[in-house]
Amino acid sequence: MTFRPFPATLVLGVVLLCGASHAAVIGTNTPAQAITAARIDALPVQERAVWKAYLTRSERQNLADRAALAAELKPGQPAPPPPAEGPGGRKAMPLDRDAAWYATPEARHIADVIVSFQTPAGGWSKNQPRTGALRQPGQPYAADNVSKHLGEGDFDTPRDPRWNYVGTLDNDATITELRFLARVAGQTPGPAGEAWRASFLRGVRYLLAAQFPNGGWPQVWPLEGGYHDAITYNDDAVTEAAELLTDVANGQGDYAFAPADLRRQAASAADRAVACVLATQVVVDGKRTIWAQQHDALTLKPVAGRNFEPAELSTEESADLLLYLMSLPNPSPDLVAAVRAGADYLAAHALYNQAWTGGRDTEGGRRLTPKPGAGPLWARYYARATNTPVFGDRDKTLHDDVNELSLERRNGYAWFNTSPKKALDAYAVWKKAHPAAR
Repeated sequence: MTFRPFPATLVLGVVLLCGASHAAVIGTNTPAQAITAARIDALPVQERAVWKAYLTRSERQNLADRAALAAELKPGQPAPPPPAEGPGGRKAMPLDRDAAWYATPEARHIADVIVSFQTPAGGWSKNQPRTGALRQPGQPYAADNVSKHLGEGDFDTPRDPRWNYVGTLDNDATITELRFLARVAGQTPGPAGEAWRASFLRGVRYLLAAQFPNGGWPQVWPLEGGYHDAITYNDDAVTEAAELLTDVANGQGDYAFAPADLRRQAASAADRAVACVLATQVVVDGKRTIWAQQHDALTLKPVAGRNFEPAELSTEESADLLLYLMSLPNPSPDLVAAVRAGADYLAAHALYNQAWTGGRDTEGGRRLTPKPGAGPLWARYYARATNTPVFGDRDKTLHDDVNELSLERRNGYAWFNTSPKKALDAYAVWKKAHPAAR
């Protein structure tokens, strides 16, 4: 892929990023809205029934999950403390070992711990190592995932601090547990592996129940409110769910035990996920661009995440979405057009001659500085109105200069990335096999 020099609008953006006198606070981040009955009532009449049913299913499942946990304790019995917070995802549940390893006592113990922490709904929380003890009766399903930086009106303030991220796709949760269970079950045929297979199937049904009517997935289900209710492309939540369901639908290898009816449902859900991705590609002045990190489930418009995550175009998530779309067989003309437009946007907005330098322990922290010959580099977010980089701080202010952020946020977030380079390299090959529609 030959990268083009960035356009004049980005020359201005780079000047601003370098700390020129024009740097300014350019706005204030506004919170994402929860899915509510009142918002559903404002939808077109033909859309209301499916969304009301979805919201009701979520509310009933939330009550059922809480009741099931409470029933594990005798009256007056104190609950055990929450599990320890620690590395989760593939660090705790490796998916790259030889097949034989998944039949070892170590792997089976991890699988047993996974089963013990599965919520009644069928999902899992995040940021939990799975190598320790099994969940005790009455012990919370989730670790303490409450942010340590909460301020007044913080977007990350949970409605119930004791019931936070109970069932989530954030940080690769639920999907990693499911894939690990499938691998262990695949090495344990017969009755000995039945508990792991049953847990896996419950988890797949969790994904089917959590999927929005339009094909996306929230970050947390049952719904928790705020940005957690948005279609979540962050951490590849939508695409990883769709990929797993595609594997279930194919019914091969470790997934061969999935029953035929579940395989059909999984295939349909994966197709709806692709339709959601295509529908949410942001169009500006009649031209397709890329995607945001989160999109409102009811309006499909970009929405903010945490205080410092703006409702703007996101290059890292978009690069992952493009890689996912390019992996699909027999792409439709609409999908081809979406990929081409997304790749064109990323190629046009690469930053050159700038480096994201320093580190958390460096005096002055991380900064964007001139460096001739450096690049390509992409800002995490680009403003839809100007196609220039935008950055957020914990006080909800939005900036056009990353060097003007607080030290804590400059050091604590990935404001720049190179993920689009991988997507554009793949696109250089893909586009030869998929010419634009005439």
